[in-house]
Amino acid sequence: MEATRTMTAEDVSPVVEEQALTEEELIDLLRQLMEVRAFENNIHELLARAVLKGASHLYAGQEAVAVGAVSALRDDDVVTSTHRGHGHCHAHGDKVAQTSDAKQEHFNKMMAEVLGKSDGYCKGKGGSMHIADVVHGNLGATGIVGGNIPVATGASLAQKLQGTDRVVLCFFGDGAVNTGNFHESMNLASVWDLPVVYVVENNLYAMSVPWEEASSTQDVADRACAYDMPGEIVDGQDVLAVREAVSRAAERARRGEGPSLIEAKTYRWFGHSHSDPRAYRTKEEEAEWKARDPINLLKVKLQDLGMLTEPEFEELQQQVEEKLDKAMAYAEASPAPDPSELTTDVYVPFKFSEADIEAEKKLREWVRHNPQRRTISYAEALREAMREEMEHDDRVFLMGEDIGLYGGAYGATRGLWEEFGDDRVLDTPISEATIGGAAVGAAMAGMRPIAEFMYVDFTPLAMDQLANQGAKNRYMFGGETTVPMVIRTEGGAGRAIAAHHSQSLEALWTHFPGIYVVMPATPYDAKGLLKAAIRDDNPIMFIEHKMLYKEKGPAPEDEYIIPLGVADVKREGSDVTIVTYSRMVLRALEAAETLADEDIDVEVVDLRTLKPLDINAVVESVKKTGHVVGVTEGYENTSFINEVLARINEEAFDWLDAPMVRVASANVPVPRAEVLEDLAIPNVDRIVEACRKVVS
Repeated sequence: MEATRTMTAEDVSPVVEEQALTEEELIDLLRQLMEVRAFENNIHELLARAVLKGASHLYAGQEAVAVGAVSALRDDDVVTSTHRGHGHCHAHGDKVAQTSDAKQEHFNKMMAEVLGKSDGYCKGKGGSMHIADVVHGNLGATGIVGGNIPVATGASLAQKLQGTDRVVLCFFGDGAVNTGNFHESMNLASVWDLPVVYVVENNLYAMSVPWEEASSTQDVADRACAYDMPGEIVDGQDVLAVREAVSRAAERARRGEGPSLIEAKTYRWFGHSHSDPRAYRTKEEEAEWKARDPINLLKVKLQDLGMLTEPEFEELQQQVEEKLDKAMAYAEASPAPDPSELTTDVYVPFKFSEADIEAEKKLREWVRHNPQRRTISYAEALREAMREEMEHDDRVFLMGEDIGLYGGAYGATRGLWEEFGDDRVLDTPISEATIGGAAVGAAMAGMRPIAEFMYVDFTPLAMDQLANQGAKNRYMFGGETTVPMVIRTEGGAGRAIAAHHSQSLEALWTHFPGIYVVMPATPYDAKGLLKAAIRDDNPIMFIEHKMLYKEKGPAPEDEYIIPLGVADVKREGSDVTIVTYSRMVLRALEAAETLADEDIDVEVVDLRTLKPLDINAVVESVKKTGHVVGVTEGYENTSFINEVLARINEEAFDWLDAPMVRVASANVPVPRAEVLEDLAIPNVDRIVEACRKVVS
């Protein structure tokens, strides 16, 4: 499938006629082009005077792509952007603003955000590279090249699942098309016929690397044929040609015919960033492109059509300058963020009350001691939780590798495909980055995805999407978005499947602000915590231990939720506290029984959730026993238990009667041979010995 080419600026008159644009609409497009240019020139000047701090990537020269593409959308369509996103943000915000005052306010908030002021779109927390207006459908810009492509794919998946005819417009540069995000997303969007229009702004250079040195193909659009979607090349300096191409692609998407790839050939006037001297470009090349200035191209054509006079253009220029002056005055008057804003917007606040926590505690005790309790497996508990939440909320859906007809790893999702169908249980290609990013985008667009990764070892393949997009977007966008998604995965050793399928990487995910980490040890906890996670409005890494799926235990059949951030004392004791989680809870309980024969009374505290961490429960136990052993299957040198011990040291040091001891996995890749694997991870004997040591 060869890429097609649309008309150039010389063909603008037929385009005007075909699109049936009025004189007012054409002048409005020119105004937007001029406003984007004025904004960028102003940012360039502020950077030169060091008034503006930090990185800022200017869009001047590429205005026709943003303005033309966004003008082809409806007001309720969705946009995702890049680090060079001022033009996209302005075009989108100007379109959805209904009055001149609203358009001025939009310009003001953009300027304030770029300057890091509290009245900016994101309260100054996002700045130039992360500007967003999520409330109105601009899902935001990203500082990671290609990072927004899976997010846009997920947002378009949300439109399909919700049954809307909205379209998602995804902007990215030529550098992004050589990332895995691009290829994974294009494939997934094509397989599922998603309503997304991918617009690559090929400005010929990825930073300083020329396109011809980064690709063996002349045109990005030629890559579309690999994914069985239309690929089209358009003159990116011609706002009307861009509009016409995007209009056609958007209508195709609305008809349910799937995604399109549009390559806009364009050029940036400035360097990649302010510090870029552009030594890789010649003055002749720059002059050749500037002769095709998108503003001048449209201006001349409108004059040729008798729609614009020179005095009218000068008056328009004056209006743009006045608008910019007002925006600068607004931004300069806007205060810097209050120091109290430092820690706001990281997480959506909890919905649980003290009464909820107390009720769950009573239920837990009833389950623990009631002989009539129902017993199910860990896998069955997870399946019940997902089924109940899918019945409870139509926005909940499952996506991941091998979760459909045959039920995924250990059958946790088995039977759900038959019950809910393939529009609620979606088997994906092996595309971890896009599974994670699509979950982010779908969550931001109103869905509540549960995305499954076969092993926690594979989650680093989606690190950018989960940690840089999912975990940070709420904060970067000033609290104006929520990302209610759950990542289900399994971790831990015990099956002799070696280093790539046996790690405990929970500490990796506790590192990132904005994402919670849950690790249940029992069927009761697995069901109640998964239901809570699905209902929560934050990204949650839900890590199940691979050796627990067949473990059985009590779990109520009736509705119940376990509030996040509440630890559970699995066994009360007076001599030593074992702090642990996940499978190590079972080993700690075994160790406690062994030590009871030696008159050492062990209390076992199951954290259940690592983030949020119930440090109060841990401290209360330490005050009672005075001795602490931390047990984890994570690597010793970087395990999360190290953080727990540090917190105990800070908050309960005076209650300690001896140095704390940790029992963790050896600092080696998990070996295949059973005898070595058993040595690598904590066992009952090591926990027993640690307890003896700390109390002696």
